[in-house]
Amino acid sequence: MNVLIVGMGYAGSRFLTAFRSLDQSFELAYHTRHRTREDIPYHPTLEGGLAEHAPDLVVVAATDSAHADILTRLHGYRGFVLAEKPLTSPHDDLDAVAKALTDARGFALDLVERYSDATEALRSYVREHELRLVRAHLTWGKDRINDHRPTVGVTSEVIHSLDLVRYVTGGDEPLEVRDALGVTSDFSVSGPEVLDSVALTATLGEAPVTVYSSFTNIVRQRTVDLAFRDPNGGLVYASCVYDTPVWDADHLRVWRRENGQEHTLCEVDTRDVQVPDAQRAVVKLRRLALDVVRHVADGTPPRVPFAGLAESVATQRLLNDIETTARTTGPARYFPQGRMPVTEVDWERLG
Repeated sequence: MNVLIVGMGYAGSRFLTAFRSLDQSFELAYHTRHRTREDIPYHPTLEGGLAEHAPDLVVVAATDSAHADILTRLHGYRGFVLAEKPLTSPHDDLDAVAKALTDARGFALDLVERYSDATEALRSYVREHELRLVRAHLTWGKDRINDHRPTVGVTSEVIHSLDLVRYVTGGDEPLEVRDALGVTSDFSVSGPEVLDSVALTATLGEAPVTVYSSFTNIVRQRTVDLAFRDPNGGLVYASCVYDTPVWDADHLRVWRRENGQEHTLCEVDTRDVQVPDAQRAVVKLRRLALDVVRHVADGTPPRVPFAGLAESVATQRLLNDIETTARTTGPARYFPQGRMPVTEVDWERLG
């Protein structure tokens, strides 16, 4: 199988690690504007990479702002496309992107938290016990202050919360954002007034949902707190903590309260799981890559449902609405005297 990775920065390097950890026969190559490594074949142009490498799978892992251009240039490509989130920048032409990918064999957006053991266990428990969401609160933040990588801003982070609350509940109700408050700053190299944090109120069906997400959160914080009602009218609570204290260390607990005591109904804890060096920090990404590889190879249905093109476009429209309608405060000035050039490779901080 031939795989072409477009972009070989932080995201592209993680994809390369994930594919190599699968220990399968791949012909890997990459395209970036400038050669950055010598251990796999390099193509200076996307068109050249498509023609010469003939990839069965294209992985779009370039910077956020380049996604739309790359995806549009895949017009006529008939293989599978795996794209890093978000799909595009807020002001890109989504219809043009969707049209360009109509010939693709398949599409998946990298919403990697779907591949957490905690997420899968909660989704299964909700479905098997016919739970209905009553209330949700999600926090998804990390420290990207002085990040040297361009970014569209916090919409690239809040997408995880919006996807998870819909995914684990498993229903067809639309998630409707009612209000959005944000803060802008010069936290990254992308500009002096980039949206770095957002607080949302929304509804999922009849259930109120609140979300806080930030790229200036100082410490990584990824929590999902949910309250459900069971068919008998009782309340069931669920709490997920992701990537704490390190990547892929996740913890789920589901419980109910009876007679003043808490009774655990389901628990999944990967915090003490020993991870081979080749899979460190890419456990969930590796599972996504394996699902895609098997699907491309022989049509095997994914173990975890892909976020396909139509779903990804709809999610991007939601992110765009948040970006354009958020009432903002700021900008905060982290670097009023300018910033020092930084090249950082700490996946635990950048992830």
